[in-house]
Amino acid sequence: MARLRMGEGVLRRKPIDQISEPGGAPGAEGTESGQLTRTLGLWQLTAIGVGGIIGAGIFALAGTVANGTAGPAVLVSFLIAGVASAAAALSYAEFAGLIPRAGSAYTYGYAVLGELAGWCIGWDLLLEYTAIVSVVAIGISGYFNFLLGDMGARLPGWMLGAPGTGSGHRVDLIAMLLCLLIAYLLNLGIKNAARFETVVVGLKVLVVLLVIGVGFFHISTGNYHPYFPYGIGGAFTGAATVFFAVFGYDAMSTAAEESKDAQRHMPKAIIYSLVIAMVLYVLVCLVLTGMQDYRHIDKASGLSTAFKSVGLGGLADVIAVGAIIGILTVMFTFMLGVTRVWFSMSRDGLLPKWFAKTHPTRRVPTRVTWIAGAASAVIAGFLPIAEAAELTNIGILLAFVVVCVAVIVLRYRRPDLPRTFRAPGMPVVPAVGVVFSLWLITFLQWQTWVRFAVWFAIGLVIYFGYSRRKSLLATSGAGNAAPDARDTTAP
Repeated sequence: MARLRMGEGVLRRKPIDQISEPGGAPGAEGTESGQLTRTLGLWQLTAIGVGGIIGAGIFALAGTVANGTAGPAVLVSFLIAGVASAAAALSYAEFAGLIPRAGSAYTYGYAVLGELAGWCIGWDLLLEYTAIVSVVAIGISGYFNFLLGDMGARLPGWMLGAPGTGSGHRVDLIAMLLCLLIAYLLNLGIKNAARFETVVVGLKVLVVLLVIGVGFFHISTGNYHPYFPYGIGGAFTGAATVFFAVFGYDAMSTAAEESKDAQRHMPKAIIYSLVIAMVLYVLVCLVLTGMQDYRHIDKASGLSTAFKSVGLGGLADVIAVGAIIGILTVMFTFMLGVTRVWFSMSRDGLLPKWFAKTHPTRRVPTRVTWIAGAASAVIAGFLPIAEAAELTNIGILLAFVVVCVAVIVLRYRRPDLPRTFRAPGMPVVPAVGVVFSLWLITFLQWQTWVRFAVWFAIGLVIYFGYSRRKSLLATSGAGNAAPDARDTTAP
């Protein structure tokens, strides 16, 4: 095969008419790496989405942001992040109904904006989703330690947190073990894993409703003053921090290839999960900051300590147990996401196909699941929660930008494609998603940009050194760098 010139092929696109077909197409998806099994229904998908959205945001980050960043205006932080997320969610819903394949934003970017754009988003998501799993594991560990303390038990200090988080802390062993546990559950097969997820999400929602119902009667309105102790800027900074807590539907959409009827169910599941989660977030923020002065809210186990502060120690323990069980669902959703993006990129030839091999009977990508579990365990064990959280946001925000731009481009380029869901307010709503996402990026710390730049540079080296030549579109010639023959408008 002739040697590719440096810039050649980066704009080639996966043919949408082929990748939207359940069976794929030669040169577009490949078959030798194995296929995933379609077993998930609408409510299982919705449960995965709710499981990914509701978790660390309520049980861990709400307290962290209220205490040191936004005060009672943490509610505003969630609303700001929710608006940006909703605009992107509608774009994801349109794509999910149009391209029911594994990979989510990676696949959408590849199909509309070209191979390099798809690679960059996929490469970013590998880091972002893995980091989210780690952040959530650290959050669970904090509640676990709270619960043990209330029971009078004490674990050795060296295993209670990452270096620098406390006296004698060397590793967060509980968080590491949780990451490996989720990897094990996912390797049992998507059907069994989804059943576990649905049951646990139900329990988690019941705990959240208990928090809202009981906490409402212990609100002191004086705790809401001052509402913006850190200024309006604090609320926006808080929005950038909690942003990863108001998505999860994007990771859920990576399971499109495992849905029984993805074209109809995926758009509904995305919208249902975000609406349910945002209502619960708003109510919990009102309760949390109303029950306890924001300066006294514990950053590791905010809800439990808030209830303990009003004499409800027994309920605080119930909340801690609910948090431990419930936040597991967030880990499940995002580890599912990273493994399906990795699987899809490998199946497309952008990463070695060795990673795309599926288990012969359970039909899950076992290899990448264990690798993702190990990587998230290392991050969870040795990074403080704030530093780990900063790894999660910039890549997700950029993925939202890509998806919102891509849905506008494709609507004008291919208006003829059959869409089971159409994002309303085109192109204003997706444009809002772009603007909000770029705006929130500006509030991230410079260290986050440095880490992202290093990861991005590594990705470019791998793409131009390996992926550009090895992708299925490069070896089969199935892609295109120009608009499709049936395009009605140039990109």
